[in-house]
This record gives sequence, structure tokens and C-alpha cells, in this order.
Amino acid sequence: MFLTIPTLMTWTRIVAIPLIVGVFYLDIPAAQRNLIATVMFVVFAATDWLDGYLARKLNQTSSFGAFLDPVADKFLVCASLLVLVHLQRADVFVALIIIGREIAISALREWMAQIGASRSVAVHMLGKVKTTVQMIAIPFLLYDGLLFGIINTPVWGTWLIWLSAILTVWSMVYYLQKAIPEIRARAK
Repeated sequence: MFLTIPTLMTWTRIVAIPLIVGVFYLDIPAAQRNLIATVMFVVFAATDWLDGYLARKLNQTSSFGAFLDPVADKFLVCASLLVLVHLQRADVFVALIIIGREIAISALREWMAQIGASRSVAVHMLGKVKTTVQMIAIPFLLYDGLLFGIINTPVWGTWLIWLSAILTVWSMVYYLQKAIPEIRARAK
């Protein structure tokens, strides 16, 4: 099912990327750009949960949707990280860790699927926690100010994005450990 409601919602995360990037080229005060980009990121990121819920509720799950969903998430996160690096709100090293892990684990999952061992690298709770921390850190860093007059989002966002980088490495090690037996079995 190529054009279901959940799949269209997933596509919105991909369409959101140039919109979020484009906000920072608008000729409006920086605080407004930050707020617009933050709200857009939060709304589009929320579609990740909503499209999965609707796919199950409406019985519209599909192989294509299962493929596109994590791709859209990775695009949204990676594009946002690149914007944050460009704005000097995130360290390039953090972005390299997170983006590098996404590429490595995606390639690992593809290879494991080709050899019929995809269950050994199925999504784990550690990966979900990593994603949750990223999805909190990124809007904090996009906002770049005092939230509700008390939350210093640059400070919290920086701590959270570094925590996300640590969880990123940890989850990559976890997935690689799960894949090693399959890799050894085929490395003859």
C-alpha cells in the first residue's frame, strides 16, 4: 500500500526537511526562526508515532511503510543535525557519531536481511531510548533560548545531544554484538 494515510504522514517528514532548513533563510528575527523551526520539527517528529499508531489501527501496515518510516526519521534527524552544526549549536563530532551510526546500522540491517538474519538486529529498547533523547535534544537546540522563562534550551540541548551520542555508540555496539555470530558464520 503505497498511498495510505500512515505512509502519507511518513512522507511529510521527508517533505519537512527543506521547510525546516528554509526557515533559517527567512528574513525574520532569529527568535521567530528558531520558534518556527522548533514547532515544525516537533510536529513532524510526532508523525512518527502517529503514523505507526494509525497503520496498526487502520490495518494499513505495509512493507513499503516499514521501509520508509525509519528512512524518514533518519533524514529528519540528520538534516536537523546538519542545520545545528551550521548554526554552531551542535558539535560536528556529535553529528558525525550520530550520522555515521545511522549509516552503519542501516547497512548492517540491510546485509542481515539479505542473509536472512534480520531478527538478530531488530530494533531494541536501547535504540528507542537513543531516538527519544535525540528527539528532545534537537528541538531544544533549534529553539536556542529560555523556554517558559526557565529552561535554558541550549544548555539542556547540548547535554542531551551528547547523551544521545553516547547512547548512539552504545546501541551500535549492541547491534554489532548481536550480528557478530552471523558475520562469523559467513566469513569463511
